[in-house]
Amino acid sequence: MEITQQGDVLSVKHSVEYGGFKSDVYMYLVDGMLVDTGAYRVLDDVIAFYKDHKDIELACITHSHEDHTGTAAWLAQNRQIPIYIHPMSIETCAKPGEYPLYRHGIWGQRDPFAALPLADQMDSCTKQWKVLHTPGHAADHMAFLNRATGMLFSGDLLVTPKTKIILREESIPTIMSSIRKVLTYDFEEVFCCHRGYVKDGRQLFEIKLDYLENLSGEIIHLYEQGNTMDEIKCRLFPATPVLFELSDGEWDSGHIVRTVIEGHKAQMQV
Repeated sequence: MEITQQGDVLSVKHSVEYGGFKSDVYMYLVDGMLVDTGAYRVLDDVIAFYKDHKDIELACITHSHEDHTGTAAWLAQNRQIPIYIHPMSIETCAKPGEYPLYRHGIWGQRDPFAALPLADQMDSCTKQWKVLHTPGHAADHMAFLNRATGMLFSGDLLVTPKTKIILREESIPTIMSSIRKVLTYDFEEVFCCHRGYVKDGRQLFEIKLDYLENLSGEIIHLYEQGNTMDEIKCRLFPATPVLFELSDGEWDSGHIVRTVIEGHKAQMQV
């Protein structure tokens, strides 16, 4: 566990490795509000952090994936603080996490916990947070914006400016729509749950949107020329990431191509 501070935000970083795949995951504490709860696999370290920080008053979860909700059950049982998430995920969180075996290996088992619905605005001790529904990576994905300070907790919306592989359930057109949504607000600092603190976060979001728009245009152009989805994937993403093999295709560059083409077809039918 590595703890750093940016202004009044504590960043808690964990690094995990499984089957040749490596990833960092962050949780944040600001003004008594915990953003995400990390992975169950690092529970022992997180318990030590929770015991050292009695000032946690509430937890707001960006989405229900197990690397963001893994220690929520311990927090609810031992600290009895309210935990908030998108309303659509309350029932899911009340049951043991169900996801593929390789994800258990990476992140551990997510135990059930009781959650409350996020409102349009959440109040920490002294600050107010605009709650933004930002689907694309997950249907229940949320971001938290402090309009007074220009601080954005972006969950998994940013991660990398040049996306090369996504989950089967993700959608590139929906991600682009969510990025456009957050860019209508004033912010600069971004706290990403896998990239960490990004001082010029707005600029990186603009770079990512530009990349995804150009990529989408290239995919559609190749498709209209008669190329198949597999042919487009091989041309634009010739490398095979470790996560593709590890996940048996749940993570795949092909999902980028597919969702862009599906979105294009849907637009043509309107």
